Amino acid sequence: MQSQIKGIYDIRTENAVLMSRAKDTLKGKWGLAIGTFLIYLLITSSASALPKVGSLASLIINGPFVLGISIFSLSLARNREAKVEQLFEGFTFFVSALYTYLLMILFIVLWTLLLIIPGIIAGLSYSMSFFILADNPSIGAIDALRKSKPMMNGYKLKLFHMCLRFFGLAILCILTLGIGFFWLIPYTHICFAKFYDNVKRSE
Repeated sequence: MQSQIKGIYDIRTENAVLMSRAKDTLKGKWGLAIGTFLIYLLITSSASALPKVGSLASLIINGPFVLGISIFSLSLARNREAKVEQLFEGFTFFVSALYTYLLMILFIVLWTLLLIIPGIIAGLSYSMSFFILADNPSIGAIDALRKSKPMMNGYKLKLFHMCLRFFGLAILCILTLGIGFFWLIPYTHICFAKFYDNVKRSE
């Protein structure tokens, strides 16, 4: 019983440390982070709003943009030079990024059709796929997804706890008429990038 309590405590403590490190990383870089994510959101939302072809356009470009934002987030999280241009680097690996995005959606939807909980577990299992692809863009979609599943073994609950923290922060952002999301969205991605590096070192 004590070991179980200690395990839960360690998970929460470690998430708190990762989130604190993400805040430290963003000091002096909030403008860059907010600006980059704002461009990302404006482009993807504009594509989805296109008449008649919006859904298709969004489906096509989301994968490369998710890869680009993952590259940018990892650069910030690792205290390397991060540039707005990295947002578009995912298009260099367009096929792999698109394929990864489509497969992730397919697998998560299929598991969700069974029950909500299996869908959540699937989402957590594949959550590191784009960070893996950002580190190794030549490996392709299937390998990125395959690497994410074992990487998340024993860490899905930890990531779920982190997501719950962000859910609470999102509620607070709503109370600010949505203004808080300008800070929360980049902060969330940097925390996930820190989480990825932490899990990667633990392998």
